[in-house]
Amino acid sequence: MGWESWIDRQIREAQERGEFENLSGAGKPIKGLDRPHDEMWWVKDLMQREKLTVTPPTLALRRAVEAALEELATQTSESAVRTIVDELNVRIREANRKATSGPPSNVMPLDVERVVADWKKRQSAV
Repeated sequence: MGWESWIDRQIREAQERGEFENLSGAGKPIKGLDRPHDEMWWVKDLMQREKLTVTPPTLALRRAVEAALEELATQTSESAVRTIVDELNVRIREANRKATSGPPSNVMPLDVERVVADWKKRQSAV
C-alpha cells in the first residue's frame, strides 16, 4: 500500500466514525485567509495571543516616562506626584547604568521639584 493511499484511508475512516463532526471551527471562515501571505504569521499570532512585546528596553522606558507624566495630571496629592517621579527616576537611573539592547538611553532623571511645581501650577489653574 502506498503512503498516500494509507493517509487517504485514515481520513476516510475518521470521517466515517464522525471524528470531524462538531469541530469548534466547523462552518466558519478560516481566520486570516483573506490576508496576504506572511511567513511570520505564526510568530505575530503568538505575540498577539500571549501579549508579548519586542520593544527595546530604552524605548519602553521613554513610553513609561510619557505615561507617568500623563498620570501626574490625575493625582490629587503632592506626595503621590513625588512617589511617581521618584519611582520613575529609579527606573531611569537603572537603565542609564546598565548596557541594554537596542538604542542607548538618552532619558535623564526628572527634577522632582520642577515636576511638582508644574503639577501645582496645573492644579491651581483647574
